[in-house]
Amino acid sequence: MSNMPFEIDLIFNQNLISMQQQHALNRYIERSNNREHLKSELQHKNPLEVSKPERVFFRKAIINPLDGLALERIIEGNDLFPISYFEAGLKAAKSVCRIEVRDRIGRVRGHGTGFLVSPSLLLTNNHVLADEDAALFSLAQFNYELGLDLKERQIKNFRLAPNRFFLTDENLDFTLVAVEETSADGAKLSDFAFLPLSPNKGKVLVGEHVSIIQHPSGAPKMVANRENKILDIFDDFVQYETDTQPGSSGSAVFNDEWMVIALHHAGVPDPQDRTKYIANEGIRISSIVQFLMNQSQNLSDDQKILFDELSKGWELVENTSEEIFSEKLALDWYEDSTGHDCEFLGDDYEVPHPTLHPELETDIALLKNGEKILNYTHFSIVMSESRRLAYYTVVNLDGNKLVDVGRENNWFFDSRIDQKYQCGPELYANNEIDKGHLVRRRDPIWGDLAQKANKDTFHFTNCSPQHKNLNQKTWLDLEDYILEKAEKFNFKATVFTGPVFRSDDVTYRGVQIPAEFWKVAVMVKEDGKLSATAYLQSQKHLIDDLEDAYGAYKTFQVPVLKIEELTGLDFGKLRNYDPISRVEGSIGHVIETSEDIKV
Repeated sequence: MSNMPFEIDLIFNQNLISMQQQHALNRYIERSNNREHLKSELQHKNPLEVSKPERVFFRKAIINPLDGLALERIIEGNDLFPISYFEAGLKAAKSVCRIEVRDRIGRVRGHGTGFLVSPSLLLTNNHVLADEDAALFSLAQFNYELGLDLKERQIKNFRLAPNRFFLTDENLDFTLVAVEETSADGAKLSDFAFLPLSPNKGKVLVGEHVSIIQHPSGAPKMVANRENKILDIFDDFVQYETDTQPGSSGSAVFNDEWMVIALHHAGVPDPQDRTKYIANEGIRISSIVQFLMNQSQNLSDDQKILFDELSKGWELVENTSEEIFSEKLALDWYEDSTGHDCEFLGDDYEVPHPTLHPELETDIALLKNGEKILNYTHFSIVMSESRRLAYYTVVNLDGNKLVDVGRENNWFFDSRIDQKYQCGPELYANNEIDKGHLVRRRDPIWGDLAQKANKDTFHFTNCSPQHKNLNQKTWLDLEDYILEKAEKFNFKATVFTGPVFRSDDVTYRGVQIPAEFWKVAVMVKEDGKLSATAYLQSQKHLIDDLEDAYGAYKTFQVPVLKIEELTGLDFGKLRNYDPISRVEGSIGHVIETSEDIKV
């Protein structure tokens, strides 16, 4: 492995390169114990037995049935291949190019690798082409390789066209950019074909070998053929052994079917000696595809044409644990939906919608009729345009009229609001993330409209990504407490719920995942006085690793003022009815049992 795992010497990107290396090392260290366990298992079992079932299922599905030795290669490490394997490798190599990174006056600042993924679009690393300016002055150089006579073949220089298409992401460290159709000497970009991207997971298993076609240190095209073995598979990344050949930033990582499984981007530095590297890391193609799918609605019409060429044959990866629907209900379904009733608790106890900070107000995802509030049966929602999730929900709960209704499994997009502002099923497929109801399903199910309210809660607007341990355990305990009290004592309650949006929230499949959630419960006490209590729960430590999250965490009762501070919402007079806000110096306390809740 080279001492320069990124193979590009761009001074202005050194901080980014160091950050990517550190993230890669952190992932490597966090999974060290699991990896050693896997190594032990692999000594006695084959990768098909130790890898996740959904990966194994797809891995088997993409093997050509005519390749009788394919399973033997995976299970027993058999190195026999049909001679066509090399022909397929040469075909794949045509689409790989050297990227010559230049500045505005034509100086060469470094080299990276890229590859065509559609007739017009090229994929490389963000740290190779970080912005449109970098792409505008750089070149994609195809055919830079040695012939049978060991002489360099004629380079075909193509200019990049970021004005036509440019999409990048620092967290997933990729850049997708358009390429001009004709080279400086008249060659056609179509002569170099392209490597299609598959959205499916399971293209490789732990213990399998992969190959990397690259321009190491800007040299003529080379291949590290099956010199890397998969060490670990993360949600968005894959790590593989180092080899004796240096890797190149932006290289394509292939499985034995010459299918692209990852975009190479970083070396994992040895924590004992930062001049050496203990592994390589690539970004999973399935994660890049999911990000692109999430961003596709934001493209211009001309960009969508290029994107459609890229996405031909892509199919939504569905969650195998439950049936997923992404239908829309007809507009007349919502005609009589009045949503949150501000006087639900009584004429003398008005509980209005909170107001939003002016900056948040401009980010509200408007309905197609220009309104700001999505009204459903007994609850309402206000959505964030940038986060594609709810700023808050508010539900009216009548403990005297609760009805027992069977659970729905059909989830719907809301046709009153643009679908691009709603996180759909692609976010929740094949992972540890639940579609967490913000308005709890059982809360609005009361009275004559119980059936309609039940169905209304299954809108994507009413769910937020929550780790399963939050959604099914601690959060559920608090919701049960509020509902059971309302039912037992036949009282009404108005409950606000939402996520805490932070700028450093983890990005997953193009969506920033909230690490904390809050509730504000409002009710009238036996003495006729209003009570407004606020709660905060965190899943931050749970989403650091979406594959292997674990551990307990705490629930806090906090002042309403704290929720206002965290969210930018203003609950007005409700803060005056908060029992703990009147306690001098109170910052909140841990909730371990129902007796800890102060109303």
